Amino acid sequence: MALVTSIRNAKKDHLLTPENSVFAFIDYQPEQFRGVTSRNAGELLLNVVTLGKIVKAFNVPFVLSTVGVQLGVNSGTHKDLVDALPPTIEIDRTTLNSWEDENFISAIARTGRKKIVMAGLWTEVCVAYPTLDALKDGYEVYPVIDAIGGVTKETHEIAVERMIQAGAVPITALALACELQRDWARGHGHSLRTIMQEYFRQMRFLKEKAREYRDFDREDSNKSSQVTL
Repeated sequence: MALVTSIRNAKKDHLLTPENSVFAFIDYQPEQFRGVTSRNAGELLLNVVTLGKIVKAFNVPFVLSTVGVQLGVNSGTHKDLVDALPPTIEIDRTTLNSWEDENFISAIARTGRKKIVMAGLWTEVCVAYPTLDALKDGYEVYPVIDAIGGVTKETHEIAVERMIQAGAVPITALALACELQRDWARGHGHSLRTIMQEYFRQMRFLKEKAREYRDFDREDSNKSSQVTL
């Protein structure tokens, strides 16, 4: 049987660990999802739900925030993400920038973690603004690129570039999970394998559905272009 590798100082490790990171989920509300066009909606939801499962599996602290619910203009966090995460209370804001909300900042600070895994909608607003502010306040920020989305592909890409130039470190959902795990013989290994198996099953389904839609559109276009004499 393979031996488990020795664990580096989990709190001081320069890489992400369950002991040195905190996750932020910002504005994953139905109204926000409807505005995203930079990424396929199904894939976006799959990636963020996978993040929620990772948080639960590794028991990492997290902050869940919404905007405009108490104002009556938006609904709460998407049910699939809520179901994936451990039970928590949403921090509702009126600010577009969550880093200008005292309750949000306090929730992050109380964890004592300096590495923030940042995810939210939209990239150019609800992810970029708190990322820039958190970096300025001495935090390390890791935007999860495949779990965030912008109003357009261009706005998403420009916002990602802006965050990177400011010092943010981009990461993706599965790479993040593997960084937390490091060794399959450690605890959480079975949970992570289960999460990844479900991820790949769902992703294959989404790819197949997308291919079916493309084939249908192509056939419909061909029929429409035929001229009958």
